[in-house]
Amino acid sequence: MRSSLLLIHRWLGLASAVFLLLTGLTGAVISWDHELDELLNPAWMHSDSQGLHQSTLVLAKRVAARYPQVQVSSIPLTVEPGHTLAIGVRPLANPPSGLEPVTFNQVFLDPVTGEELGKREWGAVWPVNRTNAVSFLYKLHYSLHLPEIWGIDRWGIWLLGGVAIIWLIDSFVGFYLTLPKSANRPKTKLHKAPRHTQQATFGQRWWPAWKMRWNSSTHKRYFDMHRAFGLWTWLLLIILAFSALALNLRREVFMPVMKSAFTLTPAPFDVRAPLPRVQQLPPKVGFEQVLALAVSDAAAKGWQEPAGRISYSAAFQLFNVDFFNPEDDHGIAGAGHKRLYYDSTDARALGARIPWQGGVGDVIVQAQFPLHSGRILGLPGRILISVMGLVVAMLSVTGVYLWWKKRKARKVSSSIVQGQVLAPGRIRPTTR
Repeated sequence: MRSSLLLIHRWLGLASAVFLLLTGLTGAVISWDHELDELLNPAWMHSDSQGLHQSTLVLAKRVAARYPQVQVSSIPLTVEPGHTLAIGVRPLANPPSGLEPVTFNQVFLDPVTGEELGKREWGAVWPVNRTNAVSFLYKLHYSLHLPEIWGIDRWGIWLLGGVAIIWLIDSFVGFYLTLPKSANRPKTKLHKAPRHTQQATFGQRWWPAWKMRWNSSTHKRYFDMHRAFGLWTWLLLIILAFSALALNLRREVFMPVMKSAFTLTPAPFDVRAPLPRVQQLPPKVGFEQVLALAVSDAAAKGWQEPAGRISYSAAFQLFNVDFFNPEDDHGIAGAGHKRLYYDSTDARALGARIPWQGGVGDVIVQAQFPLHSGRILGLPGRILISVMGLVVAMLSVTGVYLWWKKRKARKVSSSIVQGQVLAPGRIRPTTR
């Protein structure tokens, strides 16, 4: 059994190594996406203008009027002092004739003067420069930037979801292989352990797997790094693999499994199927109308937080209004904000979402992004996730190195064996 599991571990690891190396390195970087974006693009992120901020809804209307080819999709309702306003937009499925298609999905404005400071396509594949470098890495991390094929743009997301499944299985297999050999097979007379092994406890026999032999050969150090770091971080690796599966295969795998095990409170995004691009039309009700309803409904619920953002999803024909203070952009422990949903055709209320509330299944579902991003633990969690990204990359590199060295050794051994077999049959040349 052990030899079979070793073979499984080897090939699952090789199949996922490149992907885990890439996602590990990008994950270590994008834990600091906002900070890096502000560092690279200070002119777009910060404003020194003094005075009262204009209504963000009014500024969003100006953007829509300036660019008739787009539909406004996200409007921050308040802006922190010294920061700019980032309006989210998306190209219209049926833009006015004669207008060139746009190549941006964010517009940055000065909240005091209303001046446009810049615009960009968040997550653009090319060209990569400082304006979109962080978003390029962010999208690369979960989708590989694989293009749309046959009208489907989720190939990369599905691929990395499959890699997450392989990673999860391989983590359990690798853990089993670190156990002492005597614990991996039944005790029989044919496999009687040596006396010194029988006298040692299970923990004493397993402990060397957790340690590094720093003064050994390069091969042994790489082997110890692969095994020991995998053991010390095993629980975190399982959490990262499972949450990656949950985020990338939410509709396809995660939610069906969760529904079979728990009673969930479905969100409107879970019960509606996304519309094809050609059917993604502008809303029939305005942002102002929906916002007024949301503020009234939130007050009736006793929510103290102000409305912080209103967004429109053309794919689901939904508005959602988030309630939070400007400095709390990622919500409680990374789980988002209090949210109200409304239908875009008639402004009908469709439900609410409150972070970390609901049944056990609801909390598990909400916890996946905070766990994967580390934001569930705040700043220490983000540091931990950055370190884990490097660990994942290191495990991938050392795994491939060990396979390559063993493959090379097997080739040499095979050549020696073949030489020994051929030696007796050799005919020595005669000399004259």
